[in-house]
Amino acid sequence: MSKKPKFYTAEFKAEAIKQIEENKGNVSETARQLGISMQTLSNWYSKAKSGTLVGTQQYSPELAALLEENKKLKQQLKTAELEREFLKKAVAYFAKESQ
Repeated sequence: MSKKPKFYTAEFKAEAIKQIEENKGNVSETARQLGISMQTLSNWYSKAKSGTLVGTQQYSPELAALLEENKKLKQQLKTAELEREFLKKAVAYFAKESQ
């Protein structure tokens, strides 16, 4: 039997981030106070610091879109670099074979 995942509102998340700041950045203590997983709260805190957590002051939809685009571009770059390395090796192999 599997557990149902819990969903938290943006307001709850924003309040949790405020409580972390009131606790001088102590995520574990705040998680205990709220009765939620420390990992979940830590993820929210990271997103809030980067400005991508909905409901926090720093949240910007444009920033979230730019971060997502940046992530996709990095993946494309990595793929292109791997392809280039493969092609370099193939050229070297066939150059050696033709001699």
